[in-house]
Amino acid sequence: MREIIRLDNITAGYDGHPQIRNITLGVPERAFLGITGPNGGGKTTLLRVMLGLLRPMEGSVSYFREGRRVDSLRMGYLPQRNAIDRHFPISVYDTVLSGLCAVKRLCAPFTARHHAMVADTLRFMGIADLAARPVKALSGGQLQRVLMARALVARPEVLVLDEPDSYLDEPFKERLHGLLAQVNAHCAVIMVSHDARYIRSAARQTVCVNETLALSEDR
Repeated sequence: MREIIRLDNITAGYDGHPQIRNITLGVPERAFLGITGPNGGGKTTLLRVMLGLLRPMEGSVSYFREGRRVDSLRMGYLPQRNAIDRHFPISVYDTVLSGLCAVKRLCAPFTARHHAMVADTLRFMGIADLAARPVKALSGGQLQRVLMARALVARPEVLVLDEPDSYLDEPFKERLHGLLAQVNAHCAVIMVSHDARYIRSAARQTVCVNETLALSEDR
């Protein structure tokens, strides 16, 4: 199967200190890749390299569209919840709408199509009734769904999720499986979780990262 992302011999980290070393990994089109491993093992560092947010110390990252190399891809990113300022005065609707900023000109207004995309995504995530609510009034699970909606709204080619199952109750964790299966029909999904059991039940390929790529499993 054709690859959409290719990592070759990646070493990366912060302030000159590598968190991951010598990682080579191909992500096929329509992949559902799960990444697990111990805390501090480099899972988030690997995601940041894939997203283009962190330049590797060594190695290269390549992106492809329909088999042709391209400079970048449309990526939706759900960061870990502790990276979010919950007290920023913004509504659920505007939070999701902000996920479309990268697909319009800098000073151009949002169009009717953009607003329709937000409404569709809110319905898909089951949070349309929360649209007017400020994010600071949300529960942890509700906020996680809103942030996932923001990652999805621009119809990404790759959806990258860092611990999306955090703060979700068990019923919604099960529903998340179904939602991600629907998303995966249209784009590649890359998901990090510290819960190896959960991620193996959701992903089709699982890798364990503990500084290096320790294990790869397919199902």
